[in-house]
Amino acid sequence: MVESRPLRYFVAVAEERSFTRAATRLGIAGPALSRAIQALEHELGVSLFARSTRVVDLTEAGDVLLTHARPALEALDAAALRASRATRAGLVLAVKADTDGGLLEPILRACPEPVTVRLCGWREHTHLLRTGEVDAALMFEPYDPEGIDVDVVAEEPRVAALPATHPLAGAQAVRLADLDLTGDLGERAERDIGAQGVHDLAQLLALIGLGVTITVLPASVAAKYPRPAVRYVPIEDCPPAALVIGWAERSRSRAVAALVRATLAVAEEHGMRPGSAQWPTKSA
Repeated sequence: MVESRPLRYFVAVAEERSFTRAATRLGIAGPALSRAIQALEHELGVSLFARSTRVVDLTEAGDVLLTHARPALEALDAAALRASRATRAGLVLAVKADTDGGLLEPILRACPEPVTVRLCGWREHTHLLRTGEVDAALMFEPYDPEGIDVDVVAEEPRVAALPATHPLAGAQAVRLADLDLTGDLGERAERDIGAQGVHDLAQLLALIGLGVTITVLPASVAAKYPRPAVRYVPIEDCPPAALVIGWAERSRSRAVAALVRATLAVAEEHGMRPGSAQWPTKSA
């Protein structure tokens, strides 16, 4: 059975593509690192690196090991962190600011367990879950599903965020074809953020106001960001946005289960569960 330490050494070398840089990163001597990697290769019966004087490349076996070693080490670290937090009272819930569908405060009141909110950035939620830094996450699709389980809390309409000068900015509603919107709409805002070199939704909306781009947002998120230079227009044929609550895969935490039940009950009380006739556009 391979121990975690040589796997950590292997991942460091694989990521740095250099024994020297990896040794510095790990805080160990270069010869000791080389011996550890050689011992790992001997144990596995394969060569993990194709070594040269200039660069260290992964072999096919090394590439396979790296693919599986990273999540394995992440899961191990997460298990240790969760164990250290197990005796502490309360839960930690990851939420991106203003993307809770207006449900956060009633959820906190309804949950029988004390809950601490951890604000996070775009697509940080699932990383925090996998590393054990939070117990649950309230987030809109899309999300990275690796290593987590989810339940759909609510569904709501999406709206187009258009410059006030756009020809359709004054329309009562638009269709996707009117805006030439294609592909996975759930990922559009995040792709736009990356493509435009901005770091958050507020910056993206500033660019929309300048006429640089357009995007699609959940209606409740748009309601939190009124801008004179931006118009939000309902989209008639757009699939709804799903708000989900996620937790670590195979979790057996009763406290987390209580939080999930409270979250679903609150959404039901507010008429926001899937199948509800209409999603409110203002915070509850």
